[in-house]
Amino acid sequence: MQKPRTRPMSGRTVLITGGTGGIGKATAHGLAALGAHVAITGRDRGRAEAAVGAIRAAGGGQGDVFVADLSAQAEVRRLAEEVLERLPRIDVLVNNVGGYWATRHVTAEGLERTFALNHLAPFLLSQLLLDRLKESAPARVVTVSSHAHAGGRIDFDDLQGERSYSGARAYNQSKLANVLFSYELARRLNGTAVTANALHPGVVRTSFGAEDPASAQRLFVPLLRPFMKSPARGAATSVHVASAPELARVSGRYFVNGKPTTSSKRSYDLAVAARLWQVSANPIGLTSAG
Repeated sequence: MQKPRTRPMSGRTVLITGGTGGIGKATAHGLAALGAHVAITGRDRGRAEAAVGAIRAAGGGQGDVFVADLSAQAEVRRLAEEVLERLPRIDVLVNNVGGYWATRHVTAEGLERTFALNHLAPFLLSQLLLDRLKESAPARVVTVSSHAHAGGRIDFDDLQGERSYSGARAYNQSKLANVLFSYELARRLNGTAVTANALHPGVVRTSFGAEDPASAQRLFVPLLRPFMKSPARGAATSVHVASAPELARVSGRYFVNGKPTTSSKRSYDLAVAARLWQVSANPIGLTSAG
């Protein structure tokens, strides 16, 4: 009798932020189908439990639910404590959560929401879970960026958009920060068995930006929706970078359509990456009260 084939992610635990919908939910399904034990984060417990229930119903096994609003640093810290308490190993961390706001929003901690959720949350969560990732190695940190990073610039004089705010500018800056962070993390992890990579999922049909859309989004998204990728296709690169055996030692790269490619010129600026790391490590100093 032939032995059943072991699925490539069997025995591995993956934590996916923002896993209740869109690309994150599709990534969870994709990795669960490969045998991974999937844990997801979401702001709403009902949606998170429904997402894990759908994975279970599809034959993806059991999953873990964590509830947190990752735009708040205190919530990121609480989440990390709970994750370390409940997950004895973390083989892959997928920093997927992100958002877009046309108007400037400020978190309870005084941070601009786009920068706080899209960059500071993955930065802090990765740091807090790094020892567990090293203990579980070989392990991977996968951060979902965007081609929009190419239009981004890190404005150290106005990171919080206090002087001048544009939703697109804030988003592009945060996505560039994702790539800079991934590359810097990869350099700092050199010599360990933990890799760090970033990726562009493509333009995907999701509710992204729906909380506070720009006028251009309201106008063009309905027209472009038929040409956008499905969430499953958008998640394909995240699933690949998180699971492909041939990428076990590949680190500090940027992936598009499942392949490593060159990111923007600004994303390779070592001085900017180092300065961004330093600023991100103490975000209290970013607030106007700091």
